[in-house]
Amino acid sequence: MCFLCFFVPHKQMKTVPLLSSFAVKCMPSVRGLFGETIEIPCKPFIQTENTMMIKWKYEKRDGSPQDLIVKSKDQDPLMTVPDAFKHRVSMAANSSLLLSGARLTDQGTFTCMVVTSANIFEHQIKLEVLKSPEGLEIFDKAEELEIGKLTKLGVCTAKNANPAADIMWLKNNQALVDDGKGIFIKQAVEEDPNTLLSTTTSTLKYSAQKEDDGALFTCRAKHIVGEPAELVLFPTDSPETVELLVTPQDPLVEGDNMTLKCVADGNPAPTSFNFHLKGETIKVENKNAFTITNVTRDASGEYKCSLIDDRGLEASKNVTVNYLDINLRPSGRIEKLAGEALEVTLQIYSSAAHSVSWKKDNRILENEPKFPKIAYSDSGVYECEVALGPLSRKASFELVVQGAPVISSLSKHSSDDGKYKVLTCEAEGFPKPAVTWNINGTLVRASTFLNNGKIIQKFAVVPSENLTVQCTVSNKFGSDSKSIDVLPCNRDQTKLVVGVVLGLLVATVLIGLAYWLYLKKSNVSLCQSSSCSNISV
Repeated sequence: MCFLCFFVPHKQMKTVPLLSSFAVKCMPSVRGLFGETIEIPCKPFIQTENTMMIKWKYEKRDGSPQDLIVKSKDQDPLMTVPDAFKHRVSMAANSSLLLSGARLTDQGTFTCMVVTSANIFEHQIKLEVLKSPEGLEIFDKAEELEIGKLTKLGVCTAKNANPAADIMWLKNNQALVDDGKGIFIKQAVEEDPNTLLSTTTSTLKYSAQKEDDGALFTCRAKHIVGEPAELVLFPTDSPETVELLVTPQDPLVEGDNMTLKCVADGNPAPTSFNFHLKGETIKVENKNAFTITNVTRDASGEYKCSLIDDRGLEASKNVTVNYLDINLRPSGRIEKLAGEALEVTLQIYSSAAHSVSWKKDNRILENEPKFPKIAYSDSGVYECEVALGPLSRKASFELVVQGAPVISSLSKHSSDDGKYKVLTCEAEGFPKPAVTWNINGTLVRASTFLNNGKIIQKFAVVPSENLTVQCTVSNKFGSDSKSIDVLPCNRDQTKLVVGVVLGLLVATVLIGLAYWLYLKKSNVSLCQSSSCSNISV
C-alpha cells in the first residue's frame, strides 16, 4: 500500500501524450502494531562482500535526517540514536531495522543507506503504527424512552486507537442514519497530543415511536485492526424474574467458599439484593453476590434472594454441602498370635455415594481384608481410602503376626558338581526366630530373618561319613526341630554301582531260567512224537 506519492517527469515526455507525461512513484510502507516489535526491511539491497557500510536514518519532523545506527564491514553496529529511540532500535542479520515497543510518535520516513565499493544506495520506507481501540464504553444511558420525545439514548466511546475508530449505531441490528428529525448522531474525534492516539465519541439522540417497544439498540466500533466490537443498550424495563446461582455448583464440599449470586432482568438491572440465609436476612448493596467462607455440612439447606424493594420477586435454591468421615477399627499397630481371628470394621459417614479401595504394603487388594484365622503371611500395613468427588479420607493399621516358629520343610540335594550337600530349612515365626544347625550334636550357625515371618536357611556340608543334621528354630513363644540323614558323597556313588551290579546279576539269572524252561519244553515235544517212555532230563 502507498501512503506518499510524488511525481517525476518522464524521460520520454516529448513522445507520449500529455496525460501520461508523468510517472507516479510511490514510497513503500510498513505497518506494525502499537507496542510490538516492527521490522523495517532494507530492500531491495542485499548485503554482499562489496558492502562497506549500512546506515539507518530517520527523518525528523522538521525534515532533517537523524542517524540511528551504523554498521561498518566486520564491525559491530554503532548506535547514535536520540532519546526517543534509546534502547529500542537494533539491526538484524539481514540489515533490517528492528524497532521495539512501537509508538505513534515513531511514524515517519526511515532511510536505509548502503555503501559499497562502487556506489551508494538509499532506500526510503514509510512506517505506520496501528492500534485497535481499547474496547467500547457507553455513558449517560437513558433510563426510559418516551414516545415522541427526543431523548439522548447514550454516549459511546472507543478510546486510544490509530487510526481513529468509526462508531455506528444500530436498532435491532439495522444501522441508524442521522435524518435530522427523529435520529441525531454526533461523532467527534480527539487526539492525545502526547501519545497521538485518537478517541472517538458518538452521541445518539432518538425520538421513540410506539413500534419501538422492546427495541434493542447497539453501539458498534469498526477499526482496521481486529474484529468489530459492540455494546448493547437495552431499553428501560422493570425486573420480572430473579435467579439465584450458587458457585461452585457441584460438588460443594466442606471447607469450600460458597458464593450466592442473585441475577435479575430489567433495564437497568437491579444491583442491590436481600440474601436470606436460613432465617437470617443480609442486605447487599451495589453488588449482586454474597460469599460464605469455609462452609460445613450444617450449611446445607434452602437459600433465597430477593429485590430490596420487592420481596415478592425472589428466587430460591437448595444447597447440599458434601461431607465424608470414616472410622477404621483397629488402627495403629496390632499384634496378634498366628491362628487367632481379627475383625476389621470400616464405618463411613457421607452425604452421597462413595468409593472404597484397600492396599497392603502399597499393593492394591481386590477385596476388603478379612482375618478368620491369621497367618504369618497376613503381616503388613493395611490402608483404606474412601473417596467422594474431590473429598478423600485415608486410614490404616499395621498387623504384626506373632507365634512359635514352625519348620515347614527340611530338605537336601547334591551340588551340581556332586562335591557337597546343600541342606535347606524353611520356617515361619515372629518375633525373629533364631535358627541353629546341629551336626551329630555340634552347633554350627544361626540364620538371618526374612520378610513376613518367613525364613529360608541354606547350609552346605561335605560329609565323610553318615551324618544326622538337625535344624532348630526358636523365639520367645517356642521352638521346633527337624532332623535329616546325610550320607557321604562317595557312599551314594557306591550305592549306585552296587545297584547296577545287582541289577545285572538278576537279569542274568532270569535269562538262564527262561532258557532252561525252553529246553525242557522242547524235549517233551520230541518224546511224544517218538513214542518213547523212558527218557529223563
